[in-house]
Amino acid sequence: MIFSVVITTYNRLTLLQRAINSVLNQTIPCELVVADDCSLDGTQDYLKSLSAELSRYDNLPRLVYHRNEVNQGHAATVNAGVKASSGDWIKFLDDDDYLSPNCLEEMGRAIALRKSAAICSCIAAQVDIDGVEKSRTPVVGPGIAYYVPQTDIHYGMLLELVPFGTPVQVACSREAFLQTGGWDVKLTSCDDIDSWIRLAQYGDAIFLNQCLAYRTVWTGGCDRKISLKVRLDTNILMKEKIHALVDEKYRQDILPIEDIKSYLKLHWTIVAFKSRNINSFIKIFDPCILSCHAWRLLLDAILARRLKKYNSYIRKQVLIKA
Repeated sequence: MIFSVVITTYNRLTLLQRAINSVLNQTIPCELVVADDCSLDGTQDYLKSLSAELSRYDNLPRLVYHRNEVNQGHAATVNAGVKASSGDWIKFLDDDDYLSPNCLEEMGRAIALRKSAAICSCIAAQVDIDGVEKSRTPVVGPGIAYYVPQTDIHYGMLLELVPFGTPVQVACSREAFLQTGGWDVKLTSCDDIDSWIRLAQYGDAIFLNQCLAYRTVWTGGCDRKISLKVRLDTNILMKEKIHALVDEKYRQDILPIEDIKSYLKLHWTIVAFKSRNINSFIKIFDPCILSCHAWRLLLDAILARRLKKYNSYIRKQVLIKA
């Protein structure tokens, strides 16, 4: 199994260098693909120089550099990077994030134990711009690594018990990615989640309870530029897609999509209120948030997080014991 690490970048040369170094320091061989969305900050010259340097050493990754002719956006750049790759599995990486040196080795070890897997995720540390850790995504499920059968994934996603996370946490089968048609270039938010939803139709999911990735949370992050109203609308769209894909054996156990929408509107209304974002609060507010269903779902979600309760219907099978 060969990994292709696909780094998407746009005008972040200093951060990109950190991301690239994390790939060069991996404990197993891999392919490094940098997909550049037409940067104007010297990225192209740097990568040409780096490619020449790497070609002198047999033990370092081969660099594939793709540059968009015009700025096309994040999703299109991800698709271009995957198309330029040649590995069996794709490890996603944004230019402001980076990987633990053993990330690919640990993911590869777990994937080798579950040949039917199509997507793999791990725990990530949230760090500031200087790399200082602030928090981590939670440990979920048994053992060092476990898998969720394909028939259970969308049900778990609907209940928010299956935590794929952001691109720095995720790897997927290249073949499965191409079968899905890649990332949706029309989306301005949740383009990664939309991809995970579709990838989950092509195989099992693997989760590693190991911190193998580092996600930078800072003012320059793309998610900070998206309005709360857009995030709500896209969140609802994702839930509608997941709801439609829940396996037949769980259909009687799931709530109507309208109740789930009410819960999401309540959640984002509270986010707008707590952040004192009055304009977003007015745009998001909907009388449906006053329903008992919405508040019950919100309280259930809070309780589940605090008590770490996980639905018994999700069959989590241990791949690697602690």
